Amino acid sequence: MQKRRWLALFLGLLALLLVLLRRYLVARRRHQRPRYRVQVVRGLACTTDDGARLVADHYFPDTLERCPTLIIRTPYGRNWRAGLFGAQVEWCARGFAERGYDVLVQDTRGRFDSTGTFEPYVSERADGLATLRWLERQPWFSGAAAMWGPSYLGIVQWAMADAPALQALFPMISTSRLYDIVFPDGAFDLGLMLRWIAFLLSGDKPRHRTLLFGGGILLDVEWMIRRGLNTLPVTQSDVALTGQPVDYYHRWLEQVRPDDPLWHETFKPIDPATVTAPVHLTGGWYDLFLRGLLQDYAALKAAGQQPYLTIGGWHHFSHLFLMTRSLDDALNWFDAHLKGQTHRLRPLPVRLYIMGADEWRDYPAYPPPSTPLYLYPGGGGQLLPQPDASPPDHYRYDPAHPTPIVGGTQFHVFAGPWDNRRLERRRDVLTYTGPVLSAPLEIIGPVRLQLYVCSSLEHTDFYGRLCDVQPDGRAINVCEGLLRLAPGSGERQPDGSLKIDIDLWATAYRFRAGHRLRLLVASGAHPRWSRHPGTPDPLHSTRLLAADQTIFHDRQHPSALIVPQV
Repeated sequence: MQKRRWLALFLGLLALLLVLLRRYLVARRRHQRPRYRVQVVRGLACTTDDGARLVADHYFPDTLERCPTLIIRTPYGRNWRAGLFGAQVEWCARGFAERGYDVLVQDTRGRFDSTGTFEPYVSERADGLATLRWLERQPWFSGAAAMWGPSYLGIVQWAMADAPALQALFPMISTSRLYDIVFPDGAFDLGLMLRWIAFLLSGDKPRHRTLLFGGGILLDVEWMIRRGLNTLPVTQSDVALTGQPVDYYHRWLEQVRPDDPLWHETFKPIDPATVTAPVHLTGGWYDLFLRGLLQDYAALKAAGQQPYLTIGGWHHFSHLFLMTRSLDDALNWFDAHLKGQTHRLRPLPVRLYIMGADEWRDYPAYPPPSTPLYLYPGGGGQLLPQPDASPPDHYRYDPAHPTPIVGGTQFHVFAGPWDNRRLERRRDVLTYTGPVLSAPLEIIGPVRLQLYVCSSLEHTDFYGRLCDVQPDGRAINVCEGLLRLAPGSGERQPDGSLKIDIDLWATAYRFRAGHRLRLLVASGAHPRWSRHPGTPDPLHSTRLLAADQTIFHDRQHPSALIVPQV
């Protein structure tokens, strides 16, 4: 059975790679025409203040003109010699150079050819500023610099976003707010951390430094993390994965509150008021960075900036493998701010993909105006326009057999929209389904879930997910969120129940006529949100306590799904 599963996963990944290759070739035909031949100087070294050597490749157009410089700093390999991701970065670097840019692609500290010790984020600001100072001494530097890249390549942009030398930023599927990525909704994202550590380790293997075997890294990662996902305590999951402690993993789990020094000082988000470079944020509705990205957008707006925002129907891996599809947006952004070609900017700064409608729309700001629509869970698993007088529903959550995540915002190649029917058949999952829609219902913006609950444990989780039930019965997930409950949280009611609010993140979705809305309620989505063991210290606990959960939905306890109707 195990071999069959891995064979199925391998065939699925192979099919995915073929689809990505096809989209890559289609995207290439859509880009601006190349204007220059490209030359490359490999192995340039920048020395930091503490003596580390940061190694880079320089791509530049074959022209006598002085061109603006784009900086790409990556821990995943700077060229095809590092494997599949490095090959994509190199292809994009060449694409920029073909269209009139000098491009510096650099291995971050402690990765591939760069020396020093890699510790996520800690040295990125100092190393990035040292790279800028080195760049300013190069005879080919024109004085205009910008940065580009997805995921961690976006995080390093935020680390130095206030540098006066930077004239434009283009972070994709990324955010400046690292605490909320590691601890979404106050719960540890175990799947993200273990997969990311495994990706870094697998990427170092010689066989994955070739394009032929590069796709195998996905299989390697899933094989490596299988034990760590269920290890107790969670603080030892890294040892189950690697055979030895991962220093930064333990440092992060020793300081779990947002006001702890690690997050409040070392990883403190940059003050948007100090960022003078224009910023174009690109994200996905199913991306784990979505909430942080939207918070970055709101903070820049509040600071008087005019950021651009593009959000597609992507999850983290779909856009990571398709960096090329944003090449034109990035070129337009850089042409406008580094070459003065402002006509390349689209008229409206916000562009959203409306899922379900399968169309892109432009807006002056996010979110567009909307009206809150309240839908109420009721008896018989209904989702009603008004609360009814039905008795509460009950289920038992057993962390020994945690409710799993299916698709959604997890850090996984199989994230995104999936059929939820198998998940809905579990005894620890409740569903509430609305009537068949006679007309389309469109929602854009944040989605909230207000629940009146009671639990046999003081420490537990409540999770919600909005789904689109299609005429053939498939239930496709749209957005989701979780609340980690502890003494003092929620609003205590006279009868002892708790009123809680769960942020189901945000979406842009059209429920078509003939479809139905469905609310899914549970107490976990492991390992996207690490399972709650039911104890006061979920990261260090080796005990697993089952929780008996009650969901109220009557007129005195009007639990409600609240969606932003446009």
